[in-house]
Amino acid sequence: MSLLHISDIPVGGDSPLLLIAGPCQVEGRDHALMCAERLSAMARDVGMGFVYKSSYDKANRTSANAARGVGMEEGLRIFEAVKDAFGCPVLSDVHLPNNARRPPK
Repeated sequence: MSLLHISDIPVGGDSPLLLIAGPCQVEGRDHALMCAERLSAMARDVGMGFVYKSSYDKANRTSANAARGVGMEEGLRIFEAVKDAFGCPVLSDVHLPNNARRPPK
């Protein structure tokens, strides 16, 4: 199996398992930070790498009245706060072409 890296986390080969986890939908900054804190601690305690994963826009809802999330701009600010606070890579869903633009560093 090939070895690759997500940020500085090795994936594949003899590397430890990687936890990719987070709430389905970003509900706000405090909630995201609380989830990332708990998940990163759990991963660290068992020797796993951690990638925070959540969605700022759930465009694939079955109901037009369902909550879709905080939106891309707020979501990216929240993701930056998570990355800065816990030093973990962050990923999200891409539902629309305009969501695939490169986020600011």
